Amino acid sequence: MSVEVCVPALGESIVDATIVSWQKKEGDLVQRGDVLVELETDKVNVEVNAEQDGVLQKVTKQVGDIVAVGEVIAVIEDSARATQGAAMSNGTSLVETVSQQSPASSTQQALHAVDSQRLPSPLARRIAAEHKVDIAQVKGSSPHGRVTKEDVIQYLEQNVQKTPTQSTTPSIPAAPVQSMQRPPSPSSQPAPIEVGREERIRMSRRRQTIAQRLVEAQQTAAILTTFNEIDMSAIMDIRARRKETFKEKHNVSLGFMSFFTKAVVGALKAFPLLNAEIQGTEIILKHYYDIGIAVSTDEGLIVPVLRNADRKSFAEIEREIADMAKRARSNTLALADLQGGTFTVTNGGIFGSLLSTPILNSPQVGILGMHKIEQRPIALNGQVVIRPMMYLAMSYDHRIVDGNEAVRFLVKIKEMVEDPETLLLEG
Repeated sequence: MSVEVCVPALGESIVDATIVSWQKKEGDLVQRGDVLVELETDKVNVEVNAEQDGVLQKVTKQVGDIVAVGEVIAVIEDSARATQGAAMSNGTSLVETVSQQSPASSTQQALHAVDSQRLPSPLARRIAAEHKVDIAQVKGSSPHGRVTKEDVIQYLEQNVQKTPTQSTTPSIPAAPVQSMQRPPSPSSQPAPIEVGREERIRMSRRRQTIAQRLVEAQQTAAILTTFNEIDMSAIMDIRARRKETFKEKHNVSLGFMSFFTKAVVGALKAFPLLNAEIQGTEIILKHYYDIGIAVSTDEGLIVPVLRNADRKSFAEIEREIADMAKRARSNTLALADLQGGTFTVTNGGIFGSLLSTPILNSPQVGILGMHKIEQRPIALNGQVVIRPMMYLAMSYDHRIVDGNEAVRFLVKIKEMVEDPETLLLEG
């Protein structure tokens, strides 16, 4: 009996994928659960497993091909039938074929089957390589000892310690501006097909989607940006006084993102049109606060979503952001983690950006851009003083948000960040 291997459902709004690699080739024995092929979508990578024991009889799609959900990409034939077919093609009976197989041959096949079950999954190997982990040291949790991506992530959490020079604050990337985006990782791309002074490298699915969405945002929304600056003295003072006890109590560092997330929620409550979207001729006001936190990865910018941010404490926000950033960089986010945000926050300051104009994350109508903190002279109470200052940029969709409202929204954030006690009342 032959079984077709089809592209599985990949999640809401994802209709196709690109074949990244085949882990089995035509003629290979496969067992139920073996990884056959790895697919790349614009959001996550997906492994397709064998649904029965047998022989990979035919591969119909090759690496680099774009395949649709439900499309047949391979055929697995029952191993007994495959053996019978081979025997008939050689002019011998099935009995003769089986009788000719020596015990050693049978043992080798059994060993091959066991070995294939114990081989680490492709995604597990990739994550281990990215973090310079010897995958032989990782213990597999599956019944056959197969090492999965979850095993590698657990190993990293238990064994890989941060160096003293590493920051414990989760890295939040720059706004989705093309000039600030990192190039695709060469290890995830096909080999260059030209030599000399130029190279031609295929864009990853994620990079293609980023490019398409950025252009669509600029073509479909009336994007305008307003700017302001914030004196970070109060927050930096709180962090200096509280960071040690905060980390001891909550096992997570107190960063800037929890303050800004709280401030954004407070401003969205005061100006609800910034927490909306346009559908046709209607405005959809959202009475929940799912804040997208932009994260930079080797394969491009992604925006996991912090759900119900208005109901979370500072520690919960910091902990979830750190977890999302780690899973984003290890390619272990689920599709649900990336869907349905109502407003986005992005931080170009970690890369040294002093000022930028973030592009909307459609269909959202607002995005806040944070930047580098710099000691600058300012006038305060008639005197020139030095203060840690940060420029903020807020891009908005002028179709439903007026300039007056956008400016006051940003001023509201400024007021709450400069007086953090208000975050307990309004955020």
